[in-house]
Amino acid sequence: MKALVLAGGSGTRLWPLSRRNYPKQFLQLNIGGSLLQETAKRLLKVFPPDEMIIMTNSEYKFHVLSDLHSLFGDNPISRNIILEPVGRNTAPAIALGMKYCIEKLGCGQDEILFISPADHVIKPQEKFAEYVACAEKIAQKGQIVTFGIKPLRPETGYGYIRAGSTKLAEGSHDYFNVDKFTEKPNSETAVHYIKEGTYYWNSGMFAFCIGTMIDEFEKYAPEIRTMLDYRFDDLVENFHTMPSISIDYAVAEKSDRIAVLPLDIYWNDIGSWDSLYDIADKDENGNVKIGDIIAIDTNDTLVISSKRLVSTIGLEECLIVDTDDALLVAKKGETQKVREIVDKLNREKRREASEHLTTYRPWGSYTILEEGERYKIKRIVVHPEARLSLQKHYHRSEHWVVIRGAAKVTIGDNEIIIHENESVYVPKSTLHRLENPGKVPLEIIEVQNGEYVGEDDIVRVDDMYGRNKK
Repeated sequence: MKALVLAGGSGTRLWPLSRRNYPKQFLQLNIGGSLLQETAKRLLKVFPPDEMIIMTNSEYKFHVLSDLHSLFGDNPISRNIILEPVGRNTAPAIALGMKYCIEKLGCGQDEILFISPADHVIKPQEKFAEYVACAEKIAQKGQIVTFGIKPLRPETGYGYIRAGSTKLAEGSHDYFNVDKFTEKPNSETAVHYIKEGTYYWNSGMFAFCIGTMIDEFEKYAPEIRTMLDYRFDDLVENFHTMPSISIDYAVAEKSDRIAVLPLDIYWNDIGSWDSLYDIADKDENGNVKIGDIIAIDTNDTLVISSKRLVSTIGLEECLIVDTDDALLVAKKGETQKVREIVDKLNREKRREASEHLTTYRPWGSYTILEEGERYKIKRIVVHPEARLSLQKHYHRSEHWVVIRGAAKVTIGDNEIIIHENESVYVPKSTLHRLENPGKVPLEIIEVQNGEYVGEDDIVRVDDMYGRNKK
């Protein structure tokens, strides 16, 4: 059995912390590690590291590598990473993962594949491992197993699965044929689902034999099945021609081979700030406080601050998320509407929809301290023994001041070392590179001047990370 972890989502419902360039699966949400790291640790209860495959996109590749390296070091898990060239939803992603298993890992059609999103919280881990082992046995019978969560409340943010009347058993666990999948309901319908007692939250996790899913693609999504005949590299190259469709729409809602295995454990997809409040540790007043927080006469409220002090007085059941460049204030129970804010920001083409002031790169990070017409000031952090690309800019010059560590700087044909309190000037249109030859992080202040200081004014000539001009 292999595990395919889907880690390419953008996670806009946790804005302003989660944004397209740094989505929720990589966030540290005070639960031990990032959601991706917690997913990997949970799966280790069932799968050896070399039987886990992480699927993401090129934009997130180095976030994935960083999370896995900090968790496992130089481990085989970091070798099984599939990069989707474009987003095409879960059905094509799963098909690409199947092809990888067949061609790159030598799996046969009787191999079981377990599908898991990268951004869920599930506990206890040992009991979850029992359910996965049970699903493997059910999948060996030719069923596609979906994992249903016993609902705790009439939730309107999840899709539901209605269990059929046929009750089966595998060991000590009962499972059912699936009667139907339903969309996210309104409040009245969700209450009805809870009362009826045959509905489960749709967790988005599946287990199946590769051969079973190939058969179902043949029946219900032939355009995807046809592309499984391609070689893996050719499939990647032509991935953009795949239909953009979820595995639910493509197969699960149509197939007569779907079984639901109810999970009687804690599950949370952290799909909203309300969901994070539910799982987080609370003080004696029911408050979740992450950061520098002073709360007076405040109850049942979540407050997150990334840097500055946030004080509250007389609040009840509120959600406050403060970042460097955006502040969210909402009532509990209303945070599914955060997506509407992100949609509005996208329509207005505002940077806050997709970027933080701090942007992570494979070599480190940079933080925008201030910007205005014809200038931008950044703090740049370069990891030990890392280096930026050899590059040039047509529209701006740069001035670097080292505030910590030592920098190896290439400017044109010259190569020099500069130390703390020393600086260097990089003229326009001049090839240059910044490196950290030391053993501690390098920190510099960069001042950009010019008629255009956008991030796309970069011409990369040589890059150890294989990035395109960007």
